[in-house]
Amino acid sequence: MAVSEAIENYLETIYILSQQQNEVHAIDICSYLSYSRPTVSIVLRQMREHGLVTVNEDNHIFLTEEGHRIASRIFERHEVLTQMLTQLGVSHETAVRDACKIEHDLSDETFEAIKRHMAQHGAQP
Repeated sequence: MAVSEAIENYLETIYILSQQQNEVHAIDICSYLSYSRPTVSIVLRQMREHGLVTVNEDNHIFLTEEGHRIASRIFERHEVLTQMLTQLGVSHETAVRDACKIEHDLSDETFEAIKRHMAQHGAQP
């Protein structure tokens, strides 16, 4: 299944929130992304239908194995790209914004080359 950039952002958000707190709810996603509750509810339903998240009886949101795979991939890209851009002299705030734009469209080949380059030059991706 092809996952859109928007879905990747939601998955990454759930991934980040689940590392910061024990329980993730739709309202947490709303706050983190500054989206409305109806918008988040629609996307969560789509993600459930595609097997990317589950929601238990207490409305706690969990990534499925596939959802976790996608989310961790996007999160790694975001972290590595942010680090690379800041090492190039880009301000942290700009690097975070730009990494978010780049992380979705970068090929696996290019991303792996960036990680190798950083490792060869003493930066830990």
